[in-house]
Amino acid sequence: MIDIESLIPHREPIKIITDVIDLQDDSGLTSAVVNERWPLCDGRKVRSLVLIEAIAQTAALVGGYKQKKEGKEATKGWLVGIKSAEFKQEFLELGTRVTVSARSLYTLEDYAVIEGVVKAGDETVMTATLQALRLNPDIIPNNP
Repeated sequence: MIDIESLIPHREPIKIITDVIDLQDDSGLTSAVVNERWPLCDGRKVRSLVLIEAIAQTAALVGGYKQKKEGKEATKGWLVGIKSAEFKQEFLELGTRVTVSARSLYTLEDYAVIEGVVKAGDETVMTATLQALRLNPDIIPNNP
């Protein structure tokens, strides 16, 4: 069993992914059940925009896994931007199980481009391409 929190910086209530299905050096597949604790929840449903975060967390898991295999500590402090995204639906109902895949398209030093797909069952809910920049630990402010 993989301890997700040892590989990503996210914690409740922003942590979305809950289960690891597959994890490789350049890709990962996770899952989660949409619930009322998720950001952008109105009590009945959740805006699909939050799935960008699910892809970013899955990508962070892949990166943390790879670093741990190399004997390094998981890097915290990525700045993630949306290069492109296509949403097939605006909202997800509470209780919906989603699977989230993230795959590294390419990396160059502290820069990466990630392809992500989120599905509910066999239906693709959204696709996105994210760009991530690893911040220099010397410029990340300390928490008070």
